[in-house]
This record gives sequence, structure tokens and C-alpha cells, in this order.
Amino acid sequence: MESYLRENFDVEPKNPSEEALRRWRSAVWLVKNPRRRFRMVADLAKRAEAERKRRKIQEKIRVALYVQKAALHFIHGVTRTEHRLSESVRQSGFDIEPDELASIVGSHNSKALVSHGGVDGFATKISVSLNDGIFASDLPLRQKVYGFNKFIEKRSRPFWMFVWDALQDLTLMILIVCAVVSIGVGIATEGWPKGMYDGLGVILCILLVVFVTAISDFKQSLQFRDLDKEKKNISVQVTRDGTRQKVSIYDLVVGDVVHLSIGDQVPADGLFTSGYSLSIDESSLSGESEPVNVDEEWPFLLSGTKVQDGSGKMLVTSVGMRTEWGRLMVTLSEGGEDETPLQVKLNGVATIIGKIGLAFAVLTFLVLTTRFLIVKAMNNEIRNWSTHDALDLLNFFAIAVTILVVAVPEGLPLAVTLSLAFAMKKLMNDKALVRHLSACETMGSASCICTDKTGTLTTNHMVVTKLWICGKEQAIKGYEASNSLDSAVPKGVLEMLSQSIFQNTSSEVVKGKDGKTQVLGSPTEAALLEFGMVFKDDFKDSWKDSKIVKIEPFNSVKKKMSVLVSLPSGGFRAFSKGASEIVLKMCENVVNEEGESTPISEEQRNSIANVINSFACEALRTLCLAYKDIEEASDSIPDDGYTLIAVVGIKDPVRPGVKEAVKTCLAAGIMVRMVTGDNIHTAKAIARECGILTDDGVAIEGQDFRDKSAEEMRDIIPRLQVMARSLPLDKHKLVSQLRNDFKEVVAVTGDGTNDAPALHEADIGLAMGIAGTEVAKESADIVILDDNFKTIVNVAKWGRSIYINIQKFVQFQLTVNIVALMINFVSACISGSAPLTAVQLLWVNMIMDTLGALALATEPPNDEMMKRQPIGRNVSFITKVMWRNIIGQSIYQLAVLAVLNFDGKRLLKLNGSDAQSVLNTFIFNTFVFCQVFNEINSRDMEKINIFRGIFSSWLFTMIIVSTVAFQVVIVEFLGTFADTVPLSRELWLTSIAIGAVSLPIAAVLKCIPVEASKVRNIVQKHHDDYEPLPSGPELA
Repeated sequence: MESYLRENFDVEPKNPSEEALRRWRSAVWLVKNPRRRFRMVADLAKRAEAERKRRKIQEKIRVALYVQKAALHFIHGVTRTEHRLSESVRQSGFDIEPDELASIVGSHNSKALVSHGGVDGFATKISVSLNDGIFASDLPLRQKVYGFNKFIEKRSRPFWMFVWDALQDLTLMILIVCAVVSIGVGIATEGWPKGMYDGLGVILCILLVVFVTAISDFKQSLQFRDLDKEKKNISVQVTRDGTRQKVSIYDLVVGDVVHLSIGDQVPADGLFTSGYSLSIDESSLSGESEPVNVDEEWPFLLSGTKVQDGSGKMLVTSVGMRTEWGRLMVTLSEGGEDETPLQVKLNGVATIIGKIGLAFAVLTFLVLTTRFLIVKAMNNEIRNWSTHDALDLLNFFAIAVTILVVAVPEGLPLAVTLSLAFAMKKLMNDKALVRHLSACETMGSASCICTDKTGTLTTNHMVVTKLWICGKEQAIKGYEASNSLDSAVPKGVLEMLSQSIFQNTSSEVVKGKDGKTQVLGSPTEAALLEFGMVFKDDFKDSWKDSKIVKIEPFNSVKKKMSVLVSLPSGGFRAFSKGASEIVLKMCENVVNEEGESTPISEEQRNSIANVINSFACEALRTLCLAYKDIEEASDSIPDDGYTLIAVVGIKDPVRPGVKEAVKTCLAAGIMVRMVTGDNIHTAKAIARECGILTDDGVAIEGQDFRDKSAEEMRDIIPRLQVMARSLPLDKHKLVSQLRNDFKEVVAVTGDGTNDAPALHEADIGLAMGIAGTEVAKESADIVILDDNFKTIVNVAKWGRSIYINIQKFVQFQLTVNIVALMINFVSACISGSAPLTAVQLLWVNMIMDTLGALALATEPPNDEMMKRQPIGRNVSFITKVMWRNIIGQSIYQLAVLAVLNFDGKRLLKLNGSDAQSVLNTFIFNTFVFCQVFNEINSRDMEKINIFRGIFSSWLFTMIIVSTVAFQVVIVEFLGTFADTVPLSRELWLTSIAIGAVSLPIAAVLKCIPVEASKVRNIVQKHHDDYEPLPSGPELA
């Protein structure tokens, strides 16, 4: 089975090839209900059509963007239409039509822009202040006139459509036809109402199956819809009512002033109002990879593009479906998401079992029909046919079709969808947003997590605690620092320090709606600004006339931020801040005790390096601040000749619970590696505090890692635990080596734009929800909304839970399949009748399919899952442990049911005319209770104590209770329709006792040792089961 599955039903969890997707589709065979089975499978034809539409739109946009401006103006001159101002727009207080506004920006019509008075003219016409933004009270009016920032999406399917899908099952349709014929023939032969009971029972049971299935599918669809909406919800920084604030992208309106920085997605069409070095990647819209520089001369910004460099503000001019991105998004939603490896593999399992089931169904029908004909021939009645005989043949056919219903496990692939939907909803509540379904599964196999430090392992709430300035080290304690600095540091130096903090920053100090001052920006910037606010008021007048001329924003490659400002007295001053070693190398001078700039001697340089290292060894993030006076501005800000002002030490405490989370990972066979841009001493101190860096572990800087040979890398990577001062390229290289050379399943975290390649390369890309850019989030598989390492560990736990839950469900369903097929087939061959009727088999099918999936596939994870090794790559899904349990339980159930079927009357001392009916009901009841107790057995395939945590899974408990309750109703009250008769108390207790015997049998089976499949050893040893079989006290 495994070789067949690997050959035909094996797809990559990430970016599977078109060939692999088509191969498994062509290998699927005997699908009862394609509409339901493939509802969560990508439609390759629709996807190809959507891709053609997308390229067509991109081509159109590309023409608009890159045709020569003169030609473009000529086209506008010929085709431009006059937009008359409608009464509704005029009455609303605006002076430009929505379509005209959208057309000018969307087509980059600079001629029309100038004719309207440029950006300021547009701001006037849509009644907005570029400094204060719109008034929040105007939102409803602007949405009414200019539209909502939402795209047209396909309407969600109503409940009746799911009912219709469930009815498309071919076997159920055949059974409905059989039931209708049965009612007609039955009424003709047995009269009204007795003749309709058998057929009506089948129809009622089919309706029950259909509605239970439809309810389950409908609830899943609602969960996926909510999660899909959450995936598209982006937070945007805007200025409204004079204050800077965060709003949802869905709440953006025309007139909003939006703040843009590196990695942001442009949330709507608009015009550049102010900013520095703004470079936009328009490849998502136009297909062109060349970045576009946006400034006052070329101010057009299009929705859906990404900020590649720089920062700026934009005025929103059109939203939603009036943007090209809105029209493009409609095509992007077509085709669906790629199916997950487990979904594909279980389609393969369902195909194999379906073929076996079809063979048994055909054989059962042939055996029953042949026996029927032989009996007629022996009684010389072969030429005498009655409607009664036709009814018997119809019944044989219905039983064969029902065996097929039970035999084809349509619910196997759908159980994966159910489990994923459940897990995604729970993870969303636990602050993890799953963007790609397959990532949930793959996370269960993760053997290595490459994590950032700042914000993930630490709290990301930073505070300046130490300062080296004028050759002295100062401890900083809140506002007390003002007095100590005033006495120890010359006023001119403090003035320079204040200017370097407040003018060389990408953050902003704003007043919130409550009037309180707050800092918007990265935590590092916020810490510096909060420190600077201690003495800002003393010096802000001295540099308020210094205007910023040029900004080079911080990025993870340069590891510094620089700004050029004009001085009121003439000339320019450059400020730079960033990684201590990098900025220190740029410095030739240092501010001394008297506040004067003096050349740095080699001894002083070493002394300052020691200060930086001492700060870092205390787990402080270190930054150097420097300046340089220049006479004339050039195209770029200089990278040398600076004067060092200060070294700042910033404390970022380790998050509570991280050490325990790391310990949990190590116990689960998951190695944690820290990859950070911070100083190596800071990184090592934090890594030791978290339990990541051990005595035999290796800590290395990115530069050293880059310079290693392939042989040296193979030697060092297994022991590598910390990489400091790393570039995004180093992270990408490490991930590639771990995956390709060491066959690790790698999860990697990232927050910056440059982390996108590593997130894409990793088996599971984890983007940070708070610190992460939109570019990083789009490249990731899962977004960690609270940036917390504990959440990553929780995702790994849920990933293991999904895999194990599906294995439990498969074990349970295969056992029911084997027993139902064999008992009906053997009984038909020997006695000429099947002990389980069509109605009874339909009920059993619902127990094992829809209800079984709900019960077993949605069990929440427990801590025991993180005491097992990860699930290796390419291991057998149906393990030897599962086969042991399936075969053992099947032998017991078949033995019991066979004895009851052939000698039940004598053993149970049944006499009288209804003895056969009582026996058949007893067999049916016993069979159902065997499945109920086997469902409980399946909660843990290894441990004997299968009751642990049973009440924490309320859904499991509810399904077991409702199954038993409905079984009582079927046997005691619905006998007319289900071919059952009421049972005595003794027979009920006997049925339950026989079913319950499967519990001690399961315990005995679990004591039988099973050799784990051999899987190639890597850094951590994987196995295809869960853990070595326990012995002694551990067994329980």
C-alpha cells in the first residue's frame, strides 16, 4: 500500500508541482460524491483560467505604466472624457467624481493631475487636510460617495447547497431509487402502510445522513470563510482627527492620509504627499520586477504594490473595486488553495479500500442472487416469479450498494479538512493565523526552529538602561536620568544627542485620543525616543529649524539608519545610528569629557569596544549614535568620517515562559536555533537565559558562517545554536543547508522584507504579526499574531495533534470497514442473507464517517504529544502499530459476530417466532457497541489509559453519548423502519458487555511489541510511530 501511495499520491507540502497534482487526480478511482470529496481541492482548470485573466490585467496595467509619457498624454488627450459633477457628490461637499479620481491616478495621468492643482488641489476637492487627515465623523459619508475598501467576493454558499452536495452521492441516489421501487412493490404486495416501511426506513436514514453531513460541511465552510477574511485584514497607519492611529484596511476611505514604511503593502490607490527615498515594487500588479521611485514629480501609488525602500505619506484617492488591485483580486480568488499532503494521501487510501469494497459488494450480490436462484431451482420454482421475488432481488442489490456505501471511506480525506478547520480556529484563538493549510500538518514534523530573538524570545518592550557618553558610563533610571546627565555631560553634547535621537528616527511621538503621549514605531526606536523625551524640551528649540533633506531607512543588510539635515547656520549634518560595531567603524572621532570632538586612538577604540561587549554580556542591545558635519549635500549620505556621540544599552527582557517552551521543544526532538542581527555577546547571553545555548553548542557571527567551506558547514551546523549579526542571506543559506543536506523539517521566523526568501524556502515560514512587515506575512505560511515563541510551540503541538488525530480516525474507520464487509459477505455466502440491513449499514456508516470524524479528528492536543520525536519525512502513514490494533480488534469483532450469526439462538436461548428478528437486532446492537468502545480505544494507539482527558474533549463525549442514545431509539422505537425489535434488559447488557470487552483486548494488544519502521537518522532521530513502547509503570 505504501509504495502505491508514494508513487501516485505523494505531493510536496509547499508549492507542489502541477504534474504531482494532476497525477493523484488521475489515480483517484471510485468516488461516490465528487462534489463533496473535492470541495476543498484546487480546481486546476479554474486556476489556469484565473492565471490567464491575471496576466491579461497585468499586461493592461504594464502598458499604462510603461508607455512613454508623451504617448500616454496623447492617448489621454484623445480619449479623456469630461466628468460632470453629480448632484450627490456636490451635496456631500466634494468637488470631484469618484470615477474621475480613480481614472487619473490609475492611469498615471500627470497632465490631469496638474490641471486639478496637483496633490494639494485634490486634497481641497475631497475636503481633507494633509496634516490632520479626515474627521472620523466623515467616514460614513465618504464610504457612501467614494465606496468601501472591499473587493467583490464570491457569495458564501447557503446551507441548502451543502444539502444538495451531500445528495450527489451516487450510492445514496441508487439507494433512493431502490427505496422508491421497494415502497411501490411493497404496497402492491403487502398493502398500506405495511408495504412502505422498508423503503421509507431507507429514505429516512439517507435524509439523516445527508443533513448531518451538510451541517458538518456548512460549519467548516463558515470557519474557513472567517479565517480567510482575517488573512486579508491588514492594519494601516493613518492620520485622522490630527492624530496618528491604526485602522483596518477595510475601514480605509478616500481622503485618508496613510503612512508607509519598508515592507508595507500600499492599501489603496493614492498620491505621494511627502517622504524620503520611497521605492515601490509593482511586480504584484504589473509583473515588472524593476522598482519605481515615487516622489513629487511621479506621485502615483497603486493598491497592492509593496514599499521596497524609504518611507512616506500618501493621500488615498480610490478604494476597493475602483482600483486595479481590486479587479485583480477577483481573479486571484479563483481556483482554490492547494490540497495538503494528508488530504492527497487519504484520497489514495480511500481509492484502495474502495476497490476492495466494490469487489466485495459485487461478490455479495452475486452470492446472494446465485443462492436465491439455486433455492428456486431446487424447489422447481425457477419459472414462477412473483413481486415478492423481485423485492428479494431488489433487497440483495440494496445490500450490495449499502456495502459499497460503507466500504468506500469518503470521509477519510474530508476528515483532514475537518481537523484542519478545527485546528485553524483554535490556533486563531491562540494568536496564530494559518495562511496555508498544509503548514498545520507540516509543523507536526518540524525538527528544527530557527527563531529571531527580538520580540519572539524577548518581550519587545525595550528600555534604555545604560549610556556611555563623554568617556563615562551612566546608568539610566527613568526621569532621574535628566539630573545625572545634566551634571555629568556638557550641555552641547546633550543637545547633539537629543538632535540625533529625534531627527534620525523612523518613529513618531503622537498624542492619542486620550491626550496621552505615545510613540509609534519599532520598539528600539520607541526606547530611544522615550529616553530622549527626558531632556527633549530643553533643546528642541535649538534644532527645530533643521530640516531633513535625505533619509536612508534602517534595513537588515546595512544594519544602520542615516539622515541628512540642513543647519540654520548653513551647511549640513549627517546623523547615523545602528549596530555598534558597524557605526564604530565609521567613526574617526569621539566626543570627549569636555564635549569636544577628538580623534579616536586605537586604545580608545578598544576601550569603546569593551564597553559595547560589557553592555552586550548583560543581554543589552547596543547602538552607537554618531554625526558628521559636511558643507555640501551629495546624492548619498556619507559612510565614514563620523564623530561618535554615545553608546546606548537597551534592555529587552526575556518573555515569561520562553525557557519552559524551549525545554518543551528539546524534549519533543525539536532543536531551537537563534538567528539574530544583534551583537554576538547579547545573543549568547539571551540564548543562555532561554536555554538555547548549551556548553557544547556553537555560537557564530553571520560573517564567519558565510566564509565557511561546504565541509566546515557540514561539521558545524549540527552543533550550531546561535547565529548573531546575521544577514537575511545567512538565514536563507542556513535553512537551505538544514533542509537539503540534513533533511531537517525547518520552521523559520521572520519579520523584515528581506526575510521573505528564507520564509519561502523553509518548510514552515512563520511571520511576526506585530513586528512583521506585510511582505514577510505574505511570504509566510503562519502569522504569529503575538510574536511569542510559546505560540510557535503551540502550533507545533497542534500540527502533531492533526496528524495523530487523522491516524486515530483511519484506524477506527478501517476496523469498521473490515468487520462490516467480512460479516455481510461471509454471512451471505453461508446463510444466504446479510445480518445487517441497508438501514442499519447506513447508520453504521454515519457513526464511522461523519460522527467518527467529528469525534476523533477534533480532539485537542495534550502535553504528551510534545514528549515524542517529530514525525519524519516520507514515513508510513498507516503504521505497524495501527495495523496491530486494526487486525486485533477486527479478529475479535468478526469472531463474536460470526458465532452470534451462526449459533446465536442457542447461546442466547432464543425461542419463538421472532427469535431470528431478535438475533439480528442483537447482532446489530452488539456490532454498534463494538464500534462505540473501539472509538474510545482509538483515542490513544499506544497508551493503555484511553480515558485520560476524555471529558476535556466535550465534542467526543457528546458524540459518544448521542450515538448510544440514538442507538436505543433505533432499536426500541424505530423497529418498523430499521428492521429491529425491542431487546430485553439482559440482551442490552450482554450487547454492551461484548462491546466493552474490546477495551481489555486493546490493552493486551498494546502490550505486543511492534518494530518501528526504520527511518534514516538525521540530527534528531525520527520514527513513524510516536515513541518507544513504554514498559512497567510507564505503560499506563
